Order: sequence, then C-alpha cells, then structure tokens
Amino acid sequence: MQISLSDRTILVTGGGSGIGKAVAEAVVAAGGNAMLMGRTADKLAAAADEITSAAGDSGGAVRFEAGDITDEDDVIRAVAAATAWTGRLYGVVNCAGGSDTIGPIPQLDSAAWRNLLDLNVNGTFYVLKHSAREMVRGGGGSFVGISSIAASNTHRWFGAYGVSKAAVDHLMKLAADELGPSWVRVNCLRPGLIRTDLVAAIFMSPEVSGDYAEATPLPRPGEAQDVADAAVFLLSDASSYITGQVINVDGGMMLRRGPDFSSMLEPVFGADGLRGVVPE
Repeated sequence: MQISLSDRTILVTGGGSGIGKAVAEAVVAAGGNAMLMGRTADKLAAAADEITSAAGDSGGAVRFEAGDITDEDDVIRAVAAATAWTGRLYGVVNCAGGSDTIGPIPQLDSAAWRNLLDLNVNGTFYVLKHSAREMVRGGGGSFVGISSIAASNTHRWFGAYGVSKAAVDHLMKLAADELGPSWVRVNCLRPGLIRTDLVAAIFMSPEVSGDYAEATPLPRPGEAQDVADAAVFLLSDASSYITGQVINVDGGMMLRRGPDFSSMLEPVFGADGLRGVVPE
C-alpha cells in the first residue's frame, strides 16, 4: 500500500533527535510537511537540514519552532505556526518527553517526580489540547501520542516514568472517545527498547541489554524507524478507521516482562535500597 501525506502539515514535538527526528523524516519522505518543535533551536535547525537533504524529490518540507511543551504559551505558538504554514494542521506526533529521575520509590526526589509528570503528562495534555482545537476546526486529523512499554510492564526503579506514560495511554483513549465525532483520531504508540542516544547506557551494559533481549521475542532491539513507520501509518488514510488504540512497537516485549536494572542500580542504592530500605 502506498502511504502518502502529501500536502498535510504535521507537528512533531521532540523533533530534534531520536524518535522525533525519525518521525519527521518519515513524514517528509511521505510527502508531508513536518513542523519540528523542541527546546533547542540549534538542534532543530541541524535536524531540519538533515531531513531536507534526505528528502530528495518527495515533495515534503520541514520547518521548526523552538519551544518547551511544559510551557503552554510555547505550545500555543508552535501549534499556530504549524497551522499557519499551509492553513491547516492535519496531524501531530508528540514525541517530546523523557525521564531524569530513577531509583527506589522510598528514595525518589519529590521535586524530580513532579517535574517528570509535568513533562510527560501535562506537556502531552497541552499539545493535545491546542492541536485538537485546530484539527476540529479543520474538519479532522490524527494525533499520535508516544507512550512506553513501561506503561504496561512494570520497570522496577523507573520512578515516575512508567506512571506518567500510563497516564498518557489513558489520555489518548479519552481524547479518542471525545474527539471522534469531529473526525479527529487519537492513537498511542508504546515503544520498547529503541536504539537512540537517550538509552546508550543500556546498550553499553551487557547485563541490562542482555536482559532486554531475554524479555523480547524478536531477536533485535528496535530502531527509531520502526516507531516512525507506525506513526506515519496512523497519520495516513490507511488507518482511517483506527482510533483509541495503544499499539506496542516493542518486538513483543509486552508478552513477557520489564527489564532488570539491578546490575546498574545496586552499586548506587545497594541491595537493601532496591527493596525499599532507606538508610537512617
């Protein structure tokens, strides 16, 4: 099946690197216009140049708007810029997110917990809230949220990350139910272990990367392109009767279990710390 996004403008948050950049490149390769949003203008500019160089004669184009999804005014500005580009915002892939806190629950920093929920939950909400307004006005569209295998399979000592991604899953389902009558489809992708710079430490650890392999039926790690291909499908007319779905792009990891990070974290927190003991 030939998938085309010709003449469609797609906002891609977190578009400067990793999965977001791969999604934007796939959008442009399919003939679409990708508006990148991210916190660092220089990174976005470099990504835009690389995507343009790779696009060839696809007919797609790329622009960028620097901003932070945890700042609602930044989101409003990016959505407006994407809409103004061709007069209509057709779709969004919200790749912005991440984690900067890890450890046993009794030792988690509460401020870091709140910050991560702000990024992954509130940030996703702001992007959805304001892009949905434009897609409804335009007669419909497609929103793709990026969740994580950590939302469904417990990842011990991942702190707020899995909790926040579980909230994203539910938000996508709620939005799909509400926005369907206006022809706005909302779906969610749940990546497993995807080879990006953010998880380089996992691939450098034979113990942790080996445990991921044992927990994953398909005998390879995921690549950013795997997620990008699924996102383009959900943005396209090929998925026109699909909404409210959470789709795993994880090599089948959801069939087994989450990974064991004890080899990396026990030297930091101790064996007792990993089972919840807090030093006096």
